[in-house]
Amino acid sequence: MKRNFSYFCRLNINAYMPNRFIKNIIFLLFLNLLVKPFWILGIDREVQNLLGDASYGTYQALFNFSYLFYILLDLGITNFNSRAVAQDPKNLSKHFGGLTETKLLLGLLYAVVIFIVGYFLGYCEGLKLKLLLWCGLNQILLSFILYLRSNIQGLLLFKQDSILSVFDRVLAILLMCLMLWSGWFPREKFNIIWYLQAQTVAYVCTIAFALTVVLRRVESLNFKINFRFFKEILRQSLPFALLVLLMSVYSRIEPVLLERLLDDKGVQAGVYSRAYRLFDAGNNISNLFAIMLLPMFAATLKNKTELNNLVKTSFNVIVAMAGIVLVMCVLYRQEIMQMMYRPEAAETEAAYLVRIGQYANVFPLLMGSFFCLSTTYVFGTLLTANGSLKQLNLVAAAGVVINILLNLIVIPRFKAVGAASTSLCVQAVTAFLQYLLANRILKLEIGGRYWLNIIVFAASVTLVTYIFKQLSINWMLGFGIAFVANCGLVFLTRLLSLKEIVSLILPKEKNA
Repeated sequence: MKRNFSYFCRLNINAYMPNRFIKNIIFLLFLNLLVKPFWILGIDREVQNLLGDASYGTYQALFNFSYLFYILLDLGITNFNSRAVAQDPKNLSKHFGGLTETKLLLGLLYAVVIFIVGYFLGYCEGLKLKLLLWCGLNQILLSFILYLRSNIQGLLLFKQDSILSVFDRVLAILLMCLMLWSGWFPREKFNIIWYLQAQTVAYVCTIAFALTVVLRRVESLNFKINFRFFKEILRQSLPFALLVLLMSVYSRIEPVLLERLLDDKGVQAGVYSRAYRLFDAGNNISNLFAIMLLPMFAATLKNKTELNNLVKTSFNVIVAMAGIVLVMCVLYRQEIMQMMYRPEAAETEAAYLVRIGQYANVFPLLMGSFFCLSTTYVFGTLLTANGSLKQLNLVAAAGVVINILLNLIVIPRFKAVGAASTSLCVQAVTAFLQYLLANRILKLEIGGRYWLNIIVFAASVTLVTYIFKQLSINWMLGFGIAFVANCGLVFLTRLLSLKEIVSLILPKEKNA
């Protein structure tokens, strides 16, 4: 599997990196930066403001619960199919029918599992049952979209794939804009089920679009499941599936535990979700960076010098982006929360400030988690490209154990702040372990001078941001000036050079 994956990555790098691959990455980043933040910070935020912490918190707990079992919908099929179609486009017609039937059976298995587990957790009646139904259906539809996209990716139809990556969100945004601001739907009757149903409609339309693209390139259909073939896929993909499952648990379980361990009708889960929103927006961008890095790492594993340079440059980019965001969000936490969340109807100023204070206490802890998670997109991706899945799974398993044990202790006493503290602890530990593993397995040449430069940059960003925070000027103006100054520090401290950024985005063909 490792050999086939490396071959596929080299094939794509060598043939397409200079033109189509890079154009796809830029187009993909542009579309996602345009659409995803608006969905998270615009639509999703407005929905929570309209419904309140309790209702939204219950939804978030059920959504994260349904996401924990998402791997049952795929079991490595998407990853396998993308490679198989890329290696031989005839595999599209050969496998499409059987894999489609397999996906439908996995969808049924997933539904059975989440409803059985949900029953024992108390998600078996009323609004919670409805939420579980719609969340589960949306996860099934999303999984099918990603499967269809794997065929399109394998055919190297980069432009169509980039459009499909945001097509469902664009449709959902249009539907939600009509519901929230057109005046055609009474805001006082708006409920969380409408929000989920809008996403369902968007997913169904996206599936229709993706099917049209795929079926035009299928020569023949054979709807017959080859169980021996499926068993081989499982054998090859099980380590990937286990890793995804474990990482999903320790990254997504906090809202579920908050809703289950506290008898507050989802209020603290809602508080956690408000502070988590910017984490989610930033993580979407960092994850795209990992998508770009995986084939690059796979292509340079045998060249130690190039690998070291690529690791340092990519880590510097992550530190620059996530580090600036972290420092500025910590120092401006109160102002950011007040900007995002306005007073509710009939809410006194004192009650509003108390509520904002709750969000502001959770927010910096989660942004610290965001920074740690972003670093794993370098060293974790490097280990994945190297095929070190056993080690990654051990780290992820440790993260799950630490997460659950700590949350059982701290959530009853410290509530959302305790859950956020646990998240920071787990993400920091797993990030550090992944760095140690990468350094040990691949013998990276990262010395003390390199880390000293990182520390100087971090200290400089903190000092500059703090100085502008103390000035008697409008906080948004100070924030903007500090951000520009910190971007300048990236180059002034020599953390990055323009040449390094260009080499990361557009490496020379001979290096591929």
